[in-house]
Amino acid sequence: MTQLRPTSGIRPTRRTVVLGSAAAAAGLLAASVPAHAATEAKKKAAENLQPYASYWFPDSLPAGSPGAGITWRSLKTWTPESDADLAYNRSTVPLAERFTPVAVSTTARAGQGRIASLVSFETTASNPSQGAATADYYALTHWAYIDELVFWGGSSGEGIVLAPNAPVVDAAHRNGVPVIGNIFLPPAAYGGQLQWTRDLVQQDALGRFPIAEKLVQVATAYGFDGWFVNAETGGGDPALAAQMLAFLKELKRLGEPHGLRVTWYDSMIKNGSVVWQDCLNAENQDFFQASDTMFLNFNWTPGDLSSSGALAQNLDRDRYQLWAGVDVEASGWNKSVNWEALFPSGGSHVTSLGFYRPEWTRNHLPADRTPGQFHAADDQFWTGTSLDPSRPSSGSWRAPATAVADRSTVTSLPFGCTFNTGHGLKWYEDGAARSDAAWNQLGLQDVLPGRRWVVRTTGNRPTVTLDFADAWRGGSSVLVDGTLSAPVVIELHATRLPLSADTVVSLAQRAVSGSVQVELGVALREPSEAGAPLTYSFLSAGTPGTGWTTADVRLSSLGTGTIHGLAVRLTGSGAVKWRLGGLLVQDAEESVATPTGLKVDKASGDGQFRLSWQGASGRVRQYELHRVLADGTRRYLTGTCANAAYVKGLAAEQGEREIRFEVRSVGELYSTSAAVSTTHPW
Repeated sequence: MTQLRPTSGIRPTRRTVVLGSAAAAAGLLAASVPAHAATEAKKKAAENLQPYASYWFPDSLPAGSPGAGITWRSLKTWTPESDADLAYNRSTVPLAERFTPVAVSTTARAGQGRIASLVSFETTASNPSQGAATADYYALTHWAYIDELVFWGGSSGEGIVLAPNAPVVDAAHRNGVPVIGNIFLPPAAYGGQLQWTRDLVQQDALGRFPIAEKLVQVATAYGFDGWFVNAETGGGDPALAAQMLAFLKELKRLGEPHGLRVTWYDSMIKNGSVVWQDCLNAENQDFFQASDTMFLNFNWTPGDLSSSGALAQNLDRDRYQLWAGVDVEASGWNKSVNWEALFPSGGSHVTSLGFYRPEWTRNHLPADRTPGQFHAADDQFWTGTSLDPSRPSSGSWRAPATAVADRSTVTSLPFGCTFNTGHGLKWYEDGAARSDAAWNQLGLQDVLPGRRWVVRTTGNRPTVTLDFADAWRGGSSVLVDGTLSAPVVIELHATRLPLSADTVVSLAQRAVSGSVQVELGVALREPSEAGAPLTYSFLSAGTPGTGWTTADVRLSSLGTGTIHGLAVRLTGSGAVKWRLGGLLVQDAEESVATPTGLKVDKASGDGQFRLSWQGASGRVRQYELHRVLADGTRRYLTGTCANAAYVKGLAAEQGEREIRFEVRSVGELYSTSAAVSTTHPW
């Protein structure tokens, strides 16, 4: 049978992938240290102030000592008050509600099978809490097809309970996707100890489950949505299985008032043995009944899925609460999958789908991969070779967009999108680079168009990509590149936005080369059936020049109602390169309050800083931290949705006696507040 594997630790995995070097995992601004500063730094034993994603053992720790860079912790003794990194790991973005628009193709089904994704974003230990100074990152953007994200990780050499870090949760929540942490009880071959299973399910003298209580406390303090329970350590017996079942029931009971969910992996069965069933049956159904969903092991057959779905319904459960596992870690879209057993072309979906390690789209690329190469691979994985969900691809790989209807969270004003993917080669503000350092911080990712890219034209189809060579804000923009022989409509967001006489849509755009007329498309109703196109009303957005400009398009001529879709129509002749850097929708001016109380909480002798502040009142999308130089130049350092930030690699400029920091609030339309500042002596 196949088992889920650890991502790192004392045992080898099936593949070896270097997810990040010490240099790549360094802070958010890399700067060389002058010789005099380096000499001074040697005099000071600098403490490592870098906050990392949290990981624990349930109670008892392994024998011996942890490896370099690893800290062994007991979850049983954890408290929010003692967690020095909590401010950096707490997600502050609430889980958004989402809706399902009419499917863009006749093959994508709504209300049936869904998709869970088990992703290892980094190693278990040394995973930075708030991003790092590299653009080489699994910056997942196809949230529209995902129903649950498991923050996969854990190993016997580091820790087996892993909490998601805040950037992943913030990005997922904006798109309405819950994120759950991972409890990995490893097989003995990967260093698993049965004592850790017993630690997890222990009861105290009053009959309480202390680790279940801690798991709920962690999830609520950190702001994520539950736990994936993966019990693969063999040697158990019926008594241990009964204890595990009682633990699951208590974990679910304690978590329900907080909206937490529990997913069980097909591993332990009712006699306590670990025997992967590849289906739902009498051996594991009690664990399913104690959980919200269940991830079926990978070696299922058509009969397994059919009987599993039928049994779920007989238990008065939804068959789509079963995730049929598909392991794509090694081969990605080359994986041979019996799609007809799962998502039959001529009938209803049988169960839901559970991807294991789709970050293959990044990891299979060469070490010198670029963000553009990653997104090209990721788009093909989720959308198919057509790169257009309205034109489903044929072939052996049935991309999710061909089978599962997309979802959207774009339902309220103001709404802004700068097509920022959460990583980049530089950081841009108003079309100018404010930092030349590469970066990733998934929590800064925009709600991107879910249907990438629906392009309608009677002529040549241009290439449409998320591009990193230039941006209006963040690290990326939409680049349309091709020879236009007829008008081209590029669909953007599926929405349910209120339309009033005051509604204005602003487009930040530039024509890199060629001349192009731009129109904004606004759809006021949805199609009557799946696969039918939206009908747009088009309003002029001008003929942009070569520099970044903003065109404000007033929608008063369209009356009132609901906006169901936004698009752009490009008309030109010959070769055209056009960028879209921002799409902002509002019906009133945005006012953004200023944060207060910025302070340096801790500093080291080698240019590391921990800072915090009090959040601003009202609606704030994120906070951005800059360094202000003596000549008044502002240099971007990092952004976060939290009220605390960490930076490293900073050094004194010539003659600079103190460093000045500024923090600003950023609104949904990317308006910025006044700054609050503080200084710290070098």
